[in-house]
Amino acid sequence: MLNEHCSVERIADGVLRLTITNAGKANILSTPVILALTEGIRELAQDSTLRALVLASCGDRSFIGGADIGEMARLDPRSGEQFIRKLSELCEAVRRFPAPVVARIQGWCLGGGLELAMSCDMRVAAPSAQFAMPEVKVGIPSVIHAALMPRLIGMARARRMILTGATIDAATALQWGLVDAVAGEDGLDSAVLREVAPILECGPAVITAQKALMREWDELPLSGAIEVSVSAFGQAFNTGEPQRAMQAFLDEKAKRRMEAV
Repeated sequence: MLNEHCSVERIADGVLRLTITNAGKANILSTPVILALTEGIRELAQDSTLRALVLASCGDRSFIGGADIGEMARLDPRSGEQFIRKLSELCEAVRRFPAPVVARIQGWCLGGGLELAMSCDMRVAAPSAQFAMPEVKVGIPSVIHAALMPRLIGMARARRMILTGATIDAATALQWGLVDAVAGEDGLDSAVLREVAPILECGPAVITAQKALMREWDELPLSGAIEVSVSAFGQAFNTGEPQRAMQAFLDEKAKRRMEAV
């Protein structure tokens, strides 16, 4: 246990699973849970040996059933901004995590829970998973990292989900690009590891650099995104990974040529 709401276990070499704990049957994001998760993720970000992080939760009922309505019902304008800023900081801790983060999604994934999932680099869902942004139904707008939704599924689909609070199933989420994979008969954990496996085949430095670069692409106009890419390409050769990987490719190619003679 990193803290009361963060349990960690190693599920493969270089891969940890952080499980949200003690957050109720629906895994609700109250202020104590939000702060504990942010603390836990920032702590794990210091581990330079980590190649990927899987974000999970307890039980089969939900990944995260949203932010705590009981707490939000007592907010005023000032405390409301403070509450949502803490949730934004959690989502940013995930977005800025050095290694790729994969959301392991079962059951309901609602509101702030979906925002947190969209802040991850990849999302893998159980066939029974359900997704919605129902904030408008309780009188508040979808905010902060809901802004990622149009980038993932397009503005028209995002507008429909956010303005109506509509629920979509895992198959639709996959078709729209909201999730990257839906688990098969071998289960959710196997599906998560399949998605992580190609990442582990690459060098750690290049994956860290690529994630940071793609985050800049999200925030820059095209010309700026291209310019920062030039620098990132050059800096990659400081790590030694391109030289080793390219030489291995050339050696393998030469070996196959010799065997064909």
